Amino acid sequence: MNKLRGRWMILLSFVFLYGCAQTNILDKVGLTTLVGYDVGTEDKIKTTAVIREVNPEFQSNVEILSTENDTSKGNRMEANRKLSKKIMVGQMRVILFGEELAKKDLRYYIDTNLENASVSNGIFMAIVEGETETLLKYEYQNIEDIGQHIFRLIEQNVKQEYMISSTLHQIAHDYYSSGKEFAMPIIKRDDELVELSGIALFKGSKMVSTLPAKDSFYVKIVRDTFKVGLYETVLENEDVPSEILQKPANKITVAFDAIQSKREMMLVDADTPTFDLNIKIKSRVLEVYPDINQGDPKSVAALEKAIEKKLSKEIRRVIAHSQEVESDIFGFGEKYRSEVRHSKLTKDKWQKIYKDMKVNVHVDFTILRDGVFE
Repeated sequence: MNKLRGRWMILLSFVFLYGCAQTNILDKVGLTTLVGYDVGTEDKIKTTAVIREVNPEFQSNVEILSTENDTSKGNRMEANRKLSKKIMVGQMRVILFGEELAKKDLRYYIDTNLENASVSNGIFMAIVEGETETLLKYEYQNIEDIGQHIFRLIEQNVKQEYMISSTLHQIAHDYYSSGKEFAMPIIKRDDELVELSGIALFKGSKMVSTLPAKDSFYVKIVRDTFKVGLYETVLENEDVPSEILQKPANKITVAFDAIQSKREMMLVDADTPTFDLNIKIKSRVLEVYPDINQGDPKSVAALEKAIEKKLSKEIRRVIAHSQEVESDIFGFGEKYRSEVRHSKLTKDKWQKIYKDMKVNVHVDFTILRDGVFE
């Protein structure tokens, strides 16, 4: 009985000590929630960190510090000299890169964060139009914590499938693959708002081009699947059969959400190379303007064909643009490497082949039901 009582006393002591330690840690550290990197002076690294400090009364305030040094660790030391609390990176959720830095090279930053055990592989990475320092230090009227705001902005758009996902794990996988390049969201400040404005395409570790934000749908549907998000497309005169195009309108705007999509990528000719890309989408149409008779099977079939034609054209456009800049963000090279034995594929070799690659795009679009209102 005495032994059991002694063990309970030791256990309770550890519990009390752990509770005290946790309270003291919150009092003594600053939690970095976001870090932005820019090109500094004389080839130094300029770092802007968003740091949340918690006082003994559990009230918090946000500090935004910019430093310049030769290394990221040196920047952390500089920041520590300006704060009364030790900086911790365990709560970091987003890493941003300035546009100029992204065009120069991100290899060092990818490798450094991969090697840092304190940085989660699930952290989001994105590009900023202009400098990260300018974006983060702006005094927003309705944004209290710019670090948390940007994290939630990216997170909810990725979950809703309005934007591609680019975590450290995903970026590293594509970066070290011999048959794929990585892409990141682009964000910018628009007056008092921060918005996702596009997609950055990379060749190796350098940003080589961009796509507008609306093209995220086409990028995602070729790279992966589409299950949740809402999408709107405009069917131009040449895409729409005359029987459903009402005069004097010369276009139809269609909003739909993809209940289910499936893509199949097949290598049909290894010499060119040539791929067949088959994409099947089962969707409900939420809104059509001008309205058409969706109770008429012929009108529905004509609308499906018009959407198929439009999506095929846009997907071909996006793929062609990625070929022009030699940025295979879709993974055609991975498929080629897995199908062609002894290809000895390297990133440099595939970049040259990718320019002349041919893709036959086939979209099968099925309307599941109509008359759905939100």
